[in-house]
Amino acid sequence: MYLIRGQSNIELFREKHPKDTFIATIGNFDGLHLGHKEILKNMLSIAKRKKLKRMVIFTEPHAKEFFAEEILSVEAPPRISPWRDKYLSLKKNGVDVAFFLKFNSNLKGMTPEIFADDILGNLQIRSLMIGDDFKFGKDRKGDFNFLVNWGKKKGVDVLKTETFKINDKRVSSTRIREALINNDFEEAKILLDRPYTFSGKVVHGNQLGRTIDVPTANLWLPKTNLPIKGVYGVKIQIENRKFLGIANMGLRPTIGGTMPVLEVHIFNFSEDIYGQRIQVEFCFKVRDEKKFSGLDQLKEQIKKDISYTLNTFDSNL
Repeated sequence: MYLIRGQSNIELFREKHPKDTFIATIGNFDGLHLGHKEILKNMLSIAKRKKLKRMVIFTEPHAKEFFAEEILSVEAPPRISPWRDKYLSLKKNGVDVAFFLKFNSNLKGMTPEIFADDILGNLQIRSLMIGDDFKFGKDRKGDFNFLVNWGKKKGVDVLKTETFKINDKRVSSTRIREALINNDFEEAKILLDRPYTFSGKVVHGNQLGRTIDVPTANLWLPKTNLPIKGVYGVKIQIENRKFLGIANMGLRPTIGGTMPVLEVHIFNFSEDIYGQRIQVEFCFKVRDEKKFSGLDQLKEQIKKDISYTLNTFDSNL
């Protein structure tokens, strides 16, 4: 899969793919759930019929994340997965080109006309598939009807994506976030078509876990929020090996933490994995994060959490 990193690399893309033409779609594609996969499947059907390749255009950060940074009173929605996982999922699903379009002040202030002509018009798009509620451009003045009219002038077929439902409810990133916040991992698994996971690189922490006989692997987190908070029973994948463990996602108030950290204690494991990328599957919630009176009380609670987690895994095997 070819990755276009920003508007400034469109010309390089055109040089490398002078004869390719595309069916494209635009969206956040957070989590790449069943609804997204249905769009990709419909795009593939059209692509085969019209001899096109598939392109997915997505912004980073998400627009709501950008506005949350601009307006402190606005809270960004939690992110299901970081952009690297999105990229890998698109690649796994056979997308030919992914366009990483940076959402910044310039893009925010771009009129629909300029966005359509200068960006979409230079991507060799012959068909464009979007939702009829899609809004874009300065003051969100661009919409589906605008693109239909633009497409008629430019020879681009603009097609409407169909709503994909499960149990008479639309499959959406919002619905998945709500399931994860409510600890309904089975619902999230159905909507995602896979268990909910987070993958990240193991980084050095303060090594507090070693001092209380519970060593942890700290995973680097993106700036965006994750839809999980607290202590969880988890499954960990390191390369092709799988382990059980327990994870804490939170601020670590007992030691005065201020930034979110994902700490994973892997059962029956003592290897050095700093710098490696591991995948954590969240299976069930153990408890909310809380502040303890000191390290001794925290250590006792962690022992109880580990016992509960092992018993829960045993009862579900």
